[in-house]
Amino acid sequence: MTDTSTRATPPRAPRPNPVRGRLNSAFFALMGGYIDRKLAAHKRRILDGAGGVVAEIGAGNGPNLRYLPPGTTVHAIEPNPHFHRRLERAAAARGVHLTVHPVPGEAIDLPDASVDTVLCTWVLCTVGDLDGVLREVHRILRPGGRFAFIEHVAAPPGAVRRVQRLVRRPWRWAFEGCRTDRDTAAAIRAAGFASVDITEFPFRSTFVPVRTQIAGFAVR
Repeated sequence: MTDTSTRATPPRAPRPNPVRGRLNSAFFALMGGYIDRKLAAHKRRILDGAGGVVAEIGAGNGPNLRYLPPGTTVHAIEPNPHFHRRLERAAAARGVHLTVHPVPGEAIDLPDASVDTVLCTWVLCTVGDLDGVLREVHRILRPGGRFAFIEHVAAPPGAVRRVQRLVRRPWRWAFEGCRTDRDTAAAIRAAGFASVDITEFPFRSTFVPVRTQIAGFAVR
């Protein structure tokens, strides 16, 4: 196991665009209730029994904190500072112990094998180095710990996939790097976890590019 005391200080994430960073925080604050209602059953399933020490990659405004028991220690890996104020308010309201880490998911500043659960929802579509983030997830999880996720992914060939390709560039610009056609499930299965459980489901909404979703968990 790596001695994390000798690890180099991880790089800070580049600052988000001053306009799009704020707009994304406001957008998800406005749409958070709607999105959460659509995903609630899947969140409850993948987070059943979660608690203790949790690291959430891309914690945003904190919509997932309601699924954790009061007293949970949460390390929020959130490089966009425009989310932090709402995130802190959500943590206080839910009774969780929050520490915000403004670092990228590719270089998480937590020790090896230090968390019980890693969580992310609608995040892996945005990261620059997906395999690098998954290596970090694996590194910080304790043996037997769980990586819980919900992500929108590439649709099968057909109309939705054509829409994903059509809007790929403007969507990526507007949502700070979000890729609508990433094969995240294949990357998770190849990341070296002891077991992986993934369910595909449709996200029925007017947001056509994100209609194809996966939810699941991987055990270290």
